[in-house]
Amino acid sequence: MNDIIYVGKHLFTLTIGRHVHDSWELVYCTEGSGTFRFDQADLSYKKGDVVVVPPNVPHGNSSSGGFANIHVNMTDAALPFKSPVLVQDDGNQFLLQAFQAAYFHFNGDSHRRRLLMPSYGDLIYCYLLCYHRSQPLSPVVEEIESCIIRNYQDCGFELGRYLQSLPFSYDYLRKRFKKELGVTPHQYLADKRLQTAADTLSCGFTDGCGIAEISRQCGFREPLYFSRMFKKKFGVAPSFYLETQMHRAEQSADEGSVRRELT
Repeated sequence: MNDIIYVGKHLFTLTIGRHVHDSWELVYCTEGSGTFRFDQADLSYKKGDVVVVPPNVPHGNSSSGGFANIHVNMTDAALPFKSPVLVQDDGNQFLLQAFQAAYFHFNGDSHRRRLLMPSYGDLIYCYLLCYHRSQPLSPVVEEIESCIIRNYQDCGFELGRYLQSLPFSYDYLRKRFKKELGVTPHQYLADKRLQTAADTLSCGFTDGCGIAEISRQCGFREPLYFSRMFKKKFGVAPSFYLETQMHRAEQSADEGSVRRELT
């Protein structure tokens, strides 16, 4: 599944003649821009775009100013696309990093190639599914989301100050963010912190830390404020939530021991 059979590069190029593959072709534009030519329609692309071409679809690629790309051929892919589509990388360029790593290891040491290619195939597949949106995030909303994800566990992160540093009014950013992601930036930040706390408590990753320390690790300065917010979102206090999860884990362990004894 999602097996990579070839990874190559085109350096500065103007035209790739019409051809067809019996595998999926995934083409990441690393420089320039151009147009893919298909029988039914053309698909224009630019730097940071990935053109996804399903198997047995004839296509060509041309540019007036030139382009460079990394292209991956994949068999048995679980991609849902029935026709060629365009997928945009995000501001962090995670897709580019995946394509570059796949190129490096496909063309490098054979042992590493055998070990890593299946993982790169699955990773690229997942990125393409995640980033394929009918309406991609606007650059400013994507930038705000990325900043929150990078900093939400930092108690000292001040989202309001960060938003004020952007060349837009706070009201515009708030409305734009909510329109595209369904919540305001501050609500997105709070939800991220609370969900991380819930995941930490439910998975047993507390390492003996108390609720106060866990709240700080998830970005909350004040444990009491954290407890109020947690109860408001999940219906119970974090201490009770932890006790419940620990009880469930003990029950599962006991049931597992009984089943092993019976067998």
